[in-house]
Amino acid sequence: MTTWITICDTCKREGWETGDMALTDGERLAALVEAAADGVPGVRTRRVSCLMGCTHGCNVAVQGPGKLCYTLGRFAPEAEAAEGIVAWAALHAASETGQVAYRTWPAAVKGHFVTRHPPLPPEA
Repeated sequence: MTTWITICDTCKREGWETGDMALTDGERLAALVEAAADGVPGVRTRRVSCLMGCTHGCNVAVQGPGKLCYTLGRFAPEAEAAEGIVAWAALHAASETGQVAYRTWPAAVKGHFVTRHPPLPPEA
């Protein structure tokens, strides 16, 4: 099954306005995540405008049908973060339930989990 990484492309970290403001921090992270996910089996990406986690920017959601879903945040728009997000999403994709053993988590995602949601119940 496919695991989706949904990236908030409107996230702005504290201090964003002191930079060139050509792109939001979310747009920068989204481009890095998209590049890191290119060709990774079972992982796809999409962008949305606002995941409503502004105090935790930059934010991503990792979701898959019938699996636990997660929101992660407080990332810097850097390659290391993007690679960790994608590596963790690949583990999520390989998991039957979406739960990933902590000992296998990439260091780049540790400390970045904000919420976990149960899967939606099947349609009746």
